[in-house]
Amino acid sequence: MKIAFVGKGGSGKTTLSSLFIRHLAAAGAPVVAVDADINQHLGVALGLDEAQAAALPALGAHLPLLKEYLRGSNPRIASADAMIKTTPPGAGSRLLRVPEDNPVYTACAREVPLDGGAVRLMATGPFTESDLGVACYHSKVGAVELCLNHLVDGPGEYVVVDMTAGSDSFASGMFTRFDMTFLVAEPTRKGVSVYRQYKEYARDFGVALRVVGNKVQGEDDLAFLRDEVGEDLLVAVGHSDWVRAMEKGRPAPFALLEEGSRRALGALREAADASYALRDWERYTAQMVHFHLRNAESWGNARTGIDLAAQVDPGFVLREGSGGGPAAAELPAAADPLSPAPIPLRQAPQPA
Repeated sequence: MKIAFVGKGGSGKTTLSSLFIRHLAAAGAPVVAVDADINQHLGVALGLDEAQAAALPALGAHLPLLKEYLRGSNPRIASADAMIKTTPPGAGSRLLRVPEDNPVYTACAREVPLDGGAVRLMATGPFTESDLGVACYHSKVGAVELCLNHLVDGPGEYVVVDMTAGSDSFASGMFTRFDMTFLVAEPTRKGVSVYRQYKEYARDFGVALRVVGNKVQGEDDLAFLRDEVGEDLLVAVGHSDWVRAMEKGRPAPFALLEEGSRRALGALREAADASYALRDWERYTAQMVHFHLRNAESWGNARTGIDLAAQVDPGFVLREGSGGGPAAAELPAAADPLSPAPIPLRQAPQPA
């Protein structure tokens, strides 16, 4: 399943996403972690030193390899140069899977050992000197979107993405690629303003959105979040000595994380698992096609000089198939790619 952590800058989303990744790894779950934030801090939060984090390969720098591998023998894609960030898979495309080995992971991912297991970590890469003043960060995040569009994930497999701050992820269709989006919010007006904006933008796309209250210091903070976000509040967490030590580069064994924080992480996994069980693969594929056609008309056709609508395979549905492979199917005639899907809810517990 695919999970995003979003929130305003400084809310603690990178810290919480790293804790969630550690929680999954400790349980033995296969995990691909992706740092898609303009501030590349996830590697350090997972225990890499600054030099190791800086040496992570940049996904955005491997777009030619990525495109060439993913297009496979798809007859609708004449060359890798014809692919854009939203190009959907079709018959003949190569697909990625969480636990496998493939050339994309070899070039773009590094294994990070954690308590109880290891995870694959991929990073979009920071701005380079040649980017300054001439490129936006979404040109790099497009590599992540292309990977997510070609990734077949199953139950018990996790892709966790630390997203760009605020509502920047709405600059592309990537926000629809996740089974669960956890919005990290501090108990402040600025903290909940990002929640309101995100919920409003996502309203018509069936995005499963839950709020994780962070830096909650007592009942007053918890009451504020409940008043502002209602039943979208899933859990609330406060100070953690374990996290403070981790941020100093001196983490204790993960098993020593405070009980309240471990309960909160368990609730996040439970919510993500429940949301994945509701995934409609036909609708998931149709949303992918919807944003590809919009991008093609807006800029893609002019950029490539071809009609990118021809890349859409109308009979293909990305899905978990027998043996973990994809299967093709016809879309129902009345399928609406933008109709809201049900979102499971639960009450927020007391703060940790």
